[in-house]
Amino acid sequence: MTVRVATAEQPTTSYDIVIGRGVLADLPDLAQAACPAARYAVITDSHVATLYGEKLVARCHDARLHAELFAFPAGEASKTRETWASLSDRLLQRQFGRDCGVIALGGGVVGDVAGFVAATYLRGVPCIQAPTTLLAMIDSSIGGKTGVDVAGGKNLVGAFHQPRLVVADLDLLGTLPASQLAAGIAEAVKHGTIADADYFAFLELEHDAVTTKQPDALERLVRRSVEIKAGVVAADERETGRRAILNFGHTVAHAVEATVKFAVLHGEAVAIGMAYEARLAERLGIATAGTADRIRRLLERYGLPLDLPEGATADELLATMQLDKKARAGTVRFALPETVGRMHSDGSGWTVAAPERLVREVLAGR
Repeated sequence: MTVRVATAEQPTTSYDIVIGRGVLADLPDLAQAACPAARYAVITDSHVATLYGEKLVARCHDARLHAELFAFPAGEASKTRETWASLSDRLLQRQFGRDCGVIALGGGVVGDVAGFVAATYLRGVPCIQAPTTLLAMIDSSIGGKTGVDVAGGKNLVGAFHQPRLVVADLDLLGTLPASQLAAGIAEAVKHGTIADADYFAFLELEHDAVTTKQPDALERLVRRSVEIKAGVVAADERETGRRAILNFGHTVAHAVEATVKFAVLHGEAVAIGMAYEARLAERLGIATAGTADRIRRLLERYGLPLDLPEGATADELLATMQLDKKARAGTVRFALPETVGRMHSDGSGWTVAAPERLVREVLAGR
């Protein structure tokens, strides 16, 4: 199936998300149609390069496309300005010009880094996102957010750069470890919480089918999450309004990741963030009673963590939150649910400030 991201602000940046089984094999043809280029830089990590990267480059060559593979060490530790600079320098050394295209093949780290390379290389070249993890398929590959982590926090240096195409091959999920599957499901739980109570209920009812990767269940999960994410970002490309609801759980999550030096997966951090932020929403009188417990129960069923990891103190988390991109005038802001399926808006925006004292109490479990 194909989901269209019809961007309202800049219609020329609209693009398709192609979802299906075996569609990675069609990428050379899809690339020529959606992102024609004289040469393609397939950017991936050291793990995905051997799993899928070499095969993709070979398929491009079979289709008479000039493609080269550029890999960097796998892991969040590589999501840095140094990796971005190294990849940019390697493209320059190989004399890739402004008529090139970038194919980001991998999980969230690859998509963010490769997208940032595309956004900045020779002042911007087109890119295709080819996600290989559940989290990347349903969330990070959609919406054009690219960037790297810095000492001050996660994703603080980057750019908006919409892809020309997203290709989500469900067959790639067959090799995904259970921990990575659960990390992606955390974002699916977020999508249900912010926009679709029926979808949230599906995740509750179909736990066994999802965790055992039953085809129909996974296809429904990917399709609905993609529809939700695409609908939100299409209406608010640069996060000036409702797109902020996608940050539910992420204020705490990004602080956790930075504090423990990315010792937890992003999806695990998001699960922790939603667990605490849902409780904050109830303490603020925004969420109906029981909302936090329902979210926490679903996350726990999928084997996701709910508690702060060792070493993540309230002081460190609050200090890191001050650098969050949603912070205004030094005040930390949160995107919070009113109930499962509906987010809170005060009429002027989709985030709210919370007293530091109350945030401290919630982080302390009080």
